[in-house]
Amino acid sequence: MRLYVAGQTPKSLRALANLKRICEEYLAGKYHIEIIDLLENPQLASSDQILAIPTLIRNLPEPMRKIIGDLSNIERVLVGLDLRPRT
Repeated sequence: MRLYVAGQTPKSLRALANLKRICEEYLAGKYHIEIIDLLENPQLASSDQILAIPTLIRNLPEPMRKIIGDLSNIERVLVGLDLRPRT
């Protein structure tokens, strides 16, 4: 998974903390998080077509999923990561 952020903003830090908590609880040991700071590498935004930050990209398993925001809506994140079925 890739988490696109813009520096150490409160929203970016919240997204990372929420993602780590979700991964530890639901994917214990079966995940890898790559953090991409667009303030340091803005050119990387175009490869995954990032329009807003923070944005989480899950490439595998396919299909690719994008979740935008601070990931505080855990149910939405779980559905987006295919860890819970859509209701």
